[in-house]
Amino acid sequence: MGLVLDSSVLIGSERKRFSLGDFLESEAPMEPIFLTVLTASELFHGVERAQEAATRSRRRAFVEEIIRGTPILDFDLACARVHASLWSQLEQKGERIGAHDMLIAAVCLRFGYRLATLNEKEFRRVKGLKLASTQPFVLPS
Repeated sequence: MGLVLDSSVLIGSERKRFSLGDFLESEAPMEPIFLTVLTASELFHGVERAQEAATRSRRRAFVEEIIRGTPILDFDLACARVHASLWSQLEQKGERIGAHDMLIAAVCLRFGYRLATLNEKEFRRVKGLKLASTQPFVLPS
């Protein structure tokens, strides 16, 4: 088994709103941790959106550290097949989720990995997707 980190838990950690270290110690001490290439893109987008040079530099360092130490799962043809099926299922039920979230869910389903996200509301719509319990690690604002 494996655990995929969604950008929401990483951004939450950067903003001191999520205890990523405690979460990983509790939820995945012996489980391999991954990112998807889509999550990497979302993180890089956050870097590019920064208006101030200092913020951009801080974010870039944060993202590069994460990317350097975490294996990245690509979106391949097998993921595309899962994604197409998932997209159709959600559309038929009138329960579509965000485009990037659908792609990330497809990667998790394709590999059979759990997803750690703070956006559980949307991801719960995905049949068969296993979510890691992140709520106990959300820090008070």
